[in-house]
Amino acid sequence: MDLITTKKAAFHTLGCKLNFAETSTIARRLTDSGYEKVGFEESAQVYIINTCSVTENADRECKLHVKRALKANPEGLVVIIGCYAQLKPEEISAIEGVDLVLGAKEKFNVLSYLEDLEKTKEHASVHSCEIEETDFFIGSYSIGDRTRAFLKVQDGCDYKCTYCTIPLARGISRSDTIQSVVQNAKEISQKGIKEIVLTGVNIGDYGKGEFGNKKHEHTFLELISNLNEVEGIERIRISSIEPNLLNDNCIDLVAKSKRFVPHFHIPLQSGSDDLLKKMKRRYLTNLYQNRVSKIKEVLPNACIGVDVIVGFPGETEEHFLETYNFLNSLPISYLHVFTYSERENTEAASMENAVPIPERKRRNKMLRILSEKKKMAFYQTQLGETLSVLWEHENKNGFMFGFTENYVRVQKPFDLSSVNQIENLELTKILENGTVSVSFSFADFLQNA
Repeated sequence: MDLITTKKAAFHTLGCKLNFAETSTIARRLTDSGYEKVGFEESAQVYIINTCSVTENADRECKLHVKRALKANPEGLVVIIGCYAQLKPEEISAIEGVDLVLGAKEKFNVLSYLEDLEKTKEHASVHSCEIEETDFFIGSYSIGDRTRAFLKVQDGCDYKCTYCTIPLARGISRSDTIQSVVQNAKEISQKGIKEIVLTGVNIGDYGKGEFGNKKHEHTFLELISNLNEVEGIERIRISSIEPNLLNDNCIDLVAKSKRFVPHFHIPLQSGSDDLLKKMKRRYLTNLYQNRVSKIKEVLPNACIGVDVIVGFPGETEEHFLETYNFLNSLPISYLHVFTYSERENTEAASMENAVPIPERKRRNKMLRILSEKKKMAFYQTQLGETLSVLWEHENKNGFMFGFTENYVRVQKPFDLSSVNQIENLELTKILENGTVSVSFSFADFLQNA
């Protein structure tokens, strides 16, 4: 196959915002080298699938998207990158149709591997280093795929949570320089994007490894203080941040900022102190409760999201009810509920008293119901408020959708002139589909339709 004359590449991303940022950066490198980026369902010469190891069915999802690529072009080159590729390279190489597997260190050099790559009927070519070698930082941000941009500021993690494979997939904690992050933010703003989401594996640990060493040269507070001065970006949103790394000064800066929005996503994982210790988390429920209270004290309308795991080894019904009641008592806005699943090479995988799968699923369902109740209760408190809405481009059956600064999902009749615009509107009613309607002038809508 002649990759010089046939240059179309398609991309699919699984998992987190960090993966989206990295896929977008890799895609730009290919387009800068002469490739045309096309949809994943289109015929292309190269299909790049960025995988996730957090999802329970990483292998099944990977195989599904390999089949999608081969359906679009049976002769297309299929390249697998990402966390799953780093953790299970040989397993992936045996998937029929996969041609190349690149680990954490190699994925950003995909272009060099494509030069002489040919479609194979045998096992794929694997290039995967030991994770200890992944001690450098590659800046990334997503652009063009969404209304908002995901800006990578940090990678890797030095925490040793007993259930987690992320340190094995992404390596040690390391950071971009403040100068580079600010420059990337300026580039994003110049492209007309209104919102940046800061992302990483453990962004509160920002500053460690900033100049290739293990010390903290700067702090997360210094980072967001610098970003707060960048002109042209109307919104900056902080993605998931550990409760022990979210200090009062950071919360106060968000409260006073005209750019940082009142939305926090703070992993909890369990409302039982016994289980938090078994998980080797770096806080207990008292600290978590203090963080939530501080946020609500200075930002009463703030949206607070929570990650929680059910079915961790040794989680009794009493432990689960501790978690349920703790979450129910907090003024939080929604939950991301994960069902625990065993991961190779983690401490938790060999722990005793595994929770039966049906029980894990029951507990998951209970918390998802609680999440919906919490979200609706939060939305109810926002009715009658006038908030800023950033409208997205998609037209769904004549309606468009957007998010307020504090992450309420709203809708109105589609209006092309509103796409990627921020409008101040009153929230009026919670609709059956779980979104909120806003006040608008119907005459203006007809004029712009």
